[in-house]
Amino acid sequence: MTYRAPVPDIIFTMRHVAGLDRAVADGVYGDLSTDLAETILEEAGRFANDVIAPLNREGDKHGVTLRDGAVTTAPGWKEAYKGWTEAGWNALPGPVEYGGQGLPTLLNSACVEMWNAASMAFGIGPVLTMGAIEALVRHGTEDLRSRYLEKLVSGEWTATMNLTEPQAGSDLAALRSRAEPVGDGTYRVTGQKIFITYGEHDLTDNIIHLVLARLPDAPAGTRGISLFLVPKFLPDGARNDVRCHSIEHKLGIHASPTCTMIFGDNGGAVGWLVGEENRGLACMFTMMNNARLAVGLQGVAIAERAYQQALAYANERRQGRAIGAAEGMSPIAVHPDVQRNLLTMKALTAAARAICYMTAEAIDRAHLEDDPARRKKANERASLLTPVAKAFSTDIGVEVASLGVQVHGGMGFIEETGAAQHFRDARIAPIYEGTNGIQAIDLVTRKLPLSGGETVRAQIAAMRATLARLLKENTPAFGATAPRLRDAIESLDRATSHLLQTLSSNAQGEALAGATPYLRLFALAQGGAALAEMALAANAQAAGGDTDPAHAGRIALCRFFAENIAVGAKGLEETVMSGAGFLQDATLALAS
Repeated sequence: MTYRAPVPDIIFTMRHVAGLDRAVADGVYGDLSTDLAETILEEAGRFANDVIAPLNREGDKHGVTLRDGAVTTAPGWKEAYKGWTEAGWNALPGPVEYGGQGLPTLLNSACVEMWNAASMAFGIGPVLTMGAIEALVRHGTEDLRSRYLEKLVSGEWTATMNLTEPQAGSDLAALRSRAEPVGDGTYRVTGQKIFITYGEHDLTDNIIHLVLARLPDAPAGTRGISLFLVPKFLPDGARNDVRCHSIEHKLGIHASPTCTMIFGDNGGAVGWLVGEENRGLACMFTMMNNARLAVGLQGVAIAERAYQQALAYANERRQGRAIGAAEGMSPIAVHPDVQRNLLTMKALTAAARAICYMTAEAIDRAHLEDDPARRKKANERASLLTPVAKAFSTDIGVEVASLGVQVHGGMGFIEETGAAQHFRDARIAPIYEGTNGIQAIDLVTRKLPLSGGETVRAQIAAMRATLARLLKENTPAFGATAPRLRDAIESLDRATSHLLQTLSSNAQGEALAGATPYLRLFALAQGGAALAEMALAANAQAAGGDTDPAHAGRIALCRFFAENIAVGAKGLEETVMSGAGFLQDATLALAS
């Protein structure tokens, strides 16, 4: 159950794929240097290893308790959170004017990965607070910002995101929560919200709820939703009319309280409007997009921890005799099928990490570039990559955790090894913050058409530029990496053209049918290109005399991904191009 933050791999990915060095050289990150970033990440890794990770197993077994409306977290949780905030980790990406450190999303993303790998149930809470900070900075009034941001940035208070209701699920047009204006600038909010992460807890004195609700004269559908700030305790110290009705008994992340929240038992919870009336969904998407990248990083985090545990177990567990081995049983790590499982785990994790970090760097440039045209281009690149980062990374989190159970064999099915916990914890991530099916729909219907398709074309062109450098390599260790990656990129290009044409001809059903396989296809091509960038950098450093043994491993991992995983691109392309045919017979097939 031990975890060691993979800081060298994280930094290598940030520098050679996400573009940290380039951003520093361009002045995008101000005074931040690569050396300072490395120092910060090493400190974050130590905190994750030494303070958070040891709580993970106990938190899973203990869970949380609800008594008389109060939630008590697992033993050690409060102390860890206090130490985490006092060390300044919550304030890392926060705005400087409210006590934050103003450091980049890319740097914070690496930290978010480590917090969640140490314990996903711990790491998920601060993610929502950070998203609320961004929503208030962009959409809150000066009064709300001055009243709440400093304490949210420090972590003295936490925040939640209240969207879902029993009848609504992901369909926010069906929301029923109400907000009545009082006439003094406040509103009275009534309704029920479900699946509210850290909706009630004992880590902080106050909890700031951001709540979607409808005004009395609001139009129907999503156009009639407004966003309100509803604190647990009001500015005068009085308890607001909001309470936790129950906590969910979940498959995983047991130490994270998932609450049903009731607003307005006694006339309505006092709230303040955030942003414009009936524009709440646009405001909330500021928070949701932040959360979607963070959830993608949770997928990477669980995958990394599951891989580390499986590798350690495979090196210790002896069973069978490997081909050519002397007498006695061999470690299962030397058996080819176990090696294949472990390499698949490691390669998928590395590819997903790279995509998430690329997304984070694009978000930084969208906020920090001086030139408006460059900001726009970066924003569109971030918009294109975000659904891929969220969906692919959380899908592979489940896949890698499942492979981790497989590597453990029968012991993986036994709770005491901890392999099952990773699988249970990972399973929620493809569902929340917009299911992965919704991410695929968003990618195909909203993100591919950005700038008339030029955004996705530019991303594919960048993959081809990596391929061109790869084709010039004659190092035998790369094997068939170049031709396999070329095949994947060409499959992506053809599938992209098909979907853009399909959308232009208003064949919406056909485009939706191909959305999920298209997202996976995109991720395989982009992930392969990202690992190729790392392999090329590793090869160059090795040729320059750097004797780090990790360089050979990065080349081998890139080759494995290209020859064993990226080869699935062709089948995904065919599904995208012709898969809509199933829609004609879907009703018959499902009814039989």
